[in-house]
Amino acid sequence: MAATTPATKAVPKRRLRAVLSWLHLWTGLTAGLVFALASLAGTVLVFHVDLLKLQHPQLAQHAPVADGRVLAQLIERWGPDGMRSLDVPRDELPVWQAYFEDGHRQYFAPEDGALLLYRSQHDDVLLWLHEWHVDLLGGKTGREVWGVIGCISLAMILIGLYLWWPKRGRLIAQLKMHAGPPVRRWLTWHRSTGVILLPLLLLATVTGVGMVYSKAFQKALTATLGGKNVKAPELPASEAAIDWTTAIANARVAIPDARLARVSVPDASEGAVSFRLQAKDEWHPVGRSTVVMSRDGRVVQAFDATTHKLGMRMSQAFYPLHVGAVGGTAMKWITAFTGLLPMFLLVTGFLFWRRRRGKR
Repeated sequence: MAATTPATKAVPKRRLRAVLSWLHLWTGLTAGLVFALASLAGTVLVFHVDLLKLQHPQLAQHAPVADGRVLAQLIERWGPDGMRSLDVPRDELPVWQAYFEDGHRQYFAPEDGALLLYRSQHDDVLLWLHEWHVDLLGGKTGREVWGVIGCISLAMILIGLYLWWPKRGRLIAQLKMHAGPPVRRWLTWHRSTGVILLPLLLLATVTGVGMVYSKAFQKALTATLGGKNVKAPELPASEAAIDWTTAIANARVAIPDARLARVSVPDASEGAVSFRLQAKDEWHPVGRSTVVMSRDGRVVQAFDATTHKLGMRMSQAFYPLHVGAVGGTAMKWITAFTGLLPMFLLVTGFLFWRRRRGKR
């Protein structure tokens, strides 16, 4: 039997690296292209509200007042047309933002309910970019495809880390970026940038995949770290009129120090009236805290999402971490910058491949 030498032991490792290098290259040039383009859209969407107000300054020229009488008028007028919920006027966007079943949005003045703006993905660039970033313009099917691409991209990042991993004592040398020759320049810029900014890439990718497969992630996290969904109480059907002024006032005091964020439009005979609130120290920009009341304004459930156990809190942190809603302005800019990284890695990887191929 032939003796095993260090050289023969190294053969499988070299073969593994060759296979992984091939996978890293071609997934980067195929799935990586879609990932990079969607990430660029994410960079723009970090500033969605700021750009919206820049495009439509009339939206910023109001006081953020949630008048129950105006809300009642809006629900009576637009509820039959498919309006399902409204964001309450706030400092950042001081108008009613209404969401409709077909995906379009409308904006109303807080003082009298006048229609200020109509937007849909067919006539608004920002909403088109939102649909592209969320589901590749393909609805539920597109979101599933996006989830697969996200998983492939995550694997590609980890493979790149494996291929880069230095021998002992060569960490600094392996991180150095070179100006030339071109093959070495593009290789070192590609791998060093990917490694140095790896935490940001992983955060954006893992939270994005986590939102696509939110139910699976939530189930795994709550099974290991605790937590569960809080079921809304079922109230008997009723057609009694809702005093929205009273409802808003009661919702605001149901959870101390919480910000009223969103109102769900009840069906004509639905007994429950539901609100979303952002509790103090809650990361989600709309909040995951809820208040449910009967049509006569009696609060039947008030749940502060910050009281969830760790597993549920972690699953609900994916969205705010992904969009840069945690950490103030600095984190917002860091999140926007992270969205540029996949395109940088795609371009530098392509240039390295082209230069190396040209030398053969």
